[in-house]
Parts: sequence; structure tokens; C-alpha cells
Amino acid sequence: MIGNTHKKHLNIVLILALLLPFLTGCWDRTEIETRANILGIAIDVSEDNQQMHESEVNHMTGIFPEPNKKLIQITAQIAVPGRIPLGPESGSNGSQKPVWLVSTVGHTLDDAILNLQQEIADRLFFGHLRVIIVSNEVARKGLGDLNDYLRRNPEVRRTAWMIISNGRASKVMESSPQLERIPTLYLSAMMENAVSLGKFPRAFLGLFWSASSKLGQEPFLPVVEVKRHENTEISGMAYFQGDRMVGVLQPLEIGFYMAVMGIKQGGYSAFTPVPGQPGSVLVRSRSRDAQIDAVLDHGQPKIKLFIHVEADIVEKTKNTRSLNQPGLLKDISAEVSDRGKNTIKNILAMTQKNGSDIFGFGEHVRAKLPDYWNTHIKTKENWRKKFKELDVEINFTTTIRRVGMRLG
Repeated sequence: MIGNTHKKHLNIVLILALLLPFLTGCWDRTEIETRANILGIAIDVSEDNQQMHESEVNHMTGIFPEPNKKLIQITAQIAVPGRIPLGPESGSNGSQKPVWLVSTVGHTLDDAILNLQQEIADRLFFGHLRVIIVSNEVARKGLGDLNDYLRRNPEVRRTAWMIISNGRASKVMESSPQLERIPTLYLSAMMENAVSLGKFPRAFLGLFWSASSKLGQEPFLPVVEVKRHENTEISGMAYFQGDRMVGVLQPLEIGFYMAVMGIKQGGYSAFTPVPGQPGSVLVRSRSRDAQIDAVLDHGQPKIKLFIHVEADIVEKTKNTRSLNQPGLLKDISAEVSDRGKNTIKNILAMTQKNGSDIFGFGEHVRAKLPDYWNTHIKTKENWRKKFKELDVEINFTTTIRRVGMRLG
């Protein structure tokens, strides 16, 4: 009897010992109110008069000299605990801003962030960073130093957006869109919706780094511009050579780039003249399909593009006669195909001039013609030279599925 009692007590002790690790709680927890959650960062070249305002946090004159680099300015958007709206906005705290904008300067991104930490009581946290806005002036000089810090920081998510601003990046951060109280969340949602609407290819920070690391491809990023201080529009697509921005595609050119890449969801519209008539029609792409073949032609690599777009006619101008004429839709389709082919030729000419293979043709050559690649190319720098003279054959077809119906 006594032995059974001891055995019972021993079992209870063992059970409690097994449960103990699950009942101790989170010893290393950090409350959200005790850290500064950064939602977005804007990066600009500092203005000349900001040199005198630099803090000596990470360097000391004459002992720990600063790097011989021009200062950059960062503007951080920090969430204010308790003010982030979780539902419909109430009247009591509607005037309180949910974010706090703080600016500082530094010789590098890490230097500027450490200077910023010197001004903020709570520890800076980048786990909720959604948007990184970089001015085109910084982007044209190169993003190598910025990406070095971001790739080393484990808190930075690879699904964050890096965006180029047409002008100062801080102006984008200071904009006040009416549909969202937090500008960075509005900007992030705008990019996500642009992807789903077929207006822009997916271009997360991680995808930018992945393209930068490939031997036969160059990265790209969206370009935005502030309109009337309240709203922001996607004004183009910046393409790079390595980490340096070398050019920009216009919005409609983005649609044709997406056609080359075979991104299914259509989204852009274009006015097209009606053959044999004075008017024009607005043609909207519904879907895109593409095939990229890499072949050897007389010992040299050649790319063959097969692009097909399905489209609708969504509007016609006043001078356009009936669209029910026999063969007219076929003529309009041919006109769209010719203009699309010429647009892609222009995009290729621009990117080839700058040695920026944003199409990833080099990856197709590397995968499908490995002997040629390993013998004649081998490196990314050699592919950039080869891409400038690459022969690309374009086959572009269009099918118009719907012409719509006018009611009344």
C-alpha cells in the first residue's frame, strides 16, 4: 500500500516536471509598446546644409574618421502604439496621427539608422517594415551599400517593397492619401493591387536580390511619383545594371514587358487607330501568353519570342464607324500586333543600349545552351556585353474577343 502511494506521488512529480517547460511563459518576450516599429523608410541624398547637423555617434573627428562619402538622409515612419486604426475611424482620436515621421542623416544606411536610434527611446524594430523608398538620385549612384545592410538585417522581410521615387523619397513618405491614414500601408496596398490588376509584375525586395544574383538577368523596381501632395501614382519601372539604375520604362511599356514575360493577367489599355477610318478604339488586354526559345544561329545565340495577347475593345471614338464590318476586327488585331511588336523593339533597344537584361534572356541561354554559355560567356559581365548585340526575333499576335455593347 505504501509502495503504491510513493509510486503515485512519483508519477505526479514526473507529470509536473514535464508540464513545467510549457507553463513558464515567454521569458524573452518584448511588448509591442516597448519597441519602435518602423513601417517605412525613405532614403535621399542629404541636402548641403544638413552636414552641420550630423551627430558624432559612430565616428569621432581625428580618432575614428567617418567614410569619405556624401551624407544620405533617411525619413522613418514609426507606428505610434494605440493609434493604428483597427476598424472604422472614431471621432475622438481622428486628429491624432497614427505614425511619427523622424529624419536623420548618416554616411551609410546603418550609420543613419544608428543615429536615429540615438534619438528614439525604444529599440528600433524592422519586422513590420513594408516599404523602402529610394530617390532616383540615390538609385542612379547605386544601391549596393543599402542592400548590403538590408540583406544582413534578419528583421527585414523579403516580401517588403523597394520603390524608386521620381523626386525626393521623403515627399512620398509625407504624402497624405485619403483612403488610408498610414501612407506606407497605402503604398504597399497600391503595389499589391497593381500586381493583381495586371499593372505591374511582382517585384518584392527578395526578388530584386534574386535577379541581382543571377548571371543572366538584371533587376527592376517600380517608380512612383507624388501627385498634388495627396496621392501617389506608379509612373514607371526602373531597370538596373547590377545595383545601379540605368533607365525607366513608361507605364504602357510595362504592359508590353509583362507580355514578353508571359504574365497572364492583362491590365493595360491603348488607343489604336482603326485601319481605313479616321477614328480609333481603346483596346484593353485581358490575358497574355509568351514563349521564349534560345537557339544557336550560325554559332551565335538567338532569342525567339512568341507572344499572344487576348484583348477587348472597350471604347471607340466618335469618328469610328461600326465595328461589325467584315474583317475589321482582324485588321484592328493586326494593327495592335504591329504596334505592340514595335514597342517591344523599342524596349529592347533601350535595355540593350544600357546592358540591362531585365527579361532574363541570359538565363534561357544558360539553361538551354549550356555548352555555349560555359565556353563563351561564363560571367555576368560577359553576358552584359553579349546582350547588347543579341538577336531577338519577335512574333506578336492579338485576338480581340469582345467589342462590348452600348445600351440605350
